[in-house]
Amino acid sequence: MGLLDAKVVIVTGAGRGIGRGEALECAAQGAAVVVAEFDPEAGEAVAKEIESAGGRAVAVGGDVADAAVADSLVRAAVEEFGGLDAVVNNAGILRDRTVAKLSDEDWDAVIRVHLRGHFLPTRAAVQYWRENKRGGHLVHTASTSGLLGNFGQTNYGAAKAGIAAFSTIVAQEGARAGITSNAIAPTALTRMTLDLMPQEFRDSRDEALARGEFDFFAPENIAPLVAYLCSDASNHISGKVFGVQGDSVEIFQPFTSVAEITNGGKRWDPEDLPGRIDELFSGTGVQAGAENMMARMRYQILDL
Repeated sequence: MGLLDAKVVIVTGAGRGIGRGEALECAAQGAAVVVAEFDPEAGEAVAKEIESAGGRAVAVGGDVADAAVADSLVRAAVEEFGGLDAVVNNAGILRDRTVAKLSDEDWDAVIRVHLRGHFLPTRAAVQYWRENKRGGHLVHTASTSGLLGNFGQTNYGAAKAGIAAFSTIVAQEGARAGITSNAIAPTALTRMTLDLMPQEFRDSRDEALARGEFDFFAPENIAPLVAYLCSDASNHISGKVFGVQGDSVEIFQPFTSVAEITNGGKRWDPEDLPGRIDELFSGTGVQAGAENMMARMRYQILDL
């Protein structure tokens, strides 16, 4: 018996890395999986891997930021497996540059794949659930780059912050219909990110794995929480953003007002604000200048 027995789950970007791990875990928990992947060969390989293990899967190739492809995912779930219970929005790309060097094309590509690529499968799923008067589960992929900010990732961070807000609002809209919407901010080493690591780090990691040590940053570590959030065991949880890496699951608190100054019921004069604004920073732990919030993370791949 698994958490997802008799359920049907769509996973986007499921051909490699975190998405592949999520697809395999959902299948291991009993779900039939629609493996959505831009690279058809990678998607087919994951679907065959699930089937070889005794599970059920179908691969659908294409760009999930295309409405016709997003709609076809829901159609494939219904036609192949009889319904849809959960969607895991994972597909994404990187085009890292500082803002001064960022091209229009690289901005548009990242925003499109992440935000539009989350919006379209979500809309298709919510429409299906509402039309059929049934609930469902949505799991979206945000990032600490959006929640905390990360140098050189204005496009990616903006998209990921948008995904966190998107998930929270969808949770509000779907509450009465029994639709949950949560986001994760995963930390893991994928093929793409591992290539960016220094050789010394990669050698050290290989040695640790050879000794049989726990691979804290393996992408497969993300999947158990995602499978849980796709299950009815998580029906009481919605509109939340979780950090997940290794053996750790965290919860992020949304933006919260921590201090206030007032002007005695009168409109502020700009000349009155110098000095008064500094009161907001006193005792709150908020810095007035630019800050590397990523340095506050409990778990980092590298201490940079």
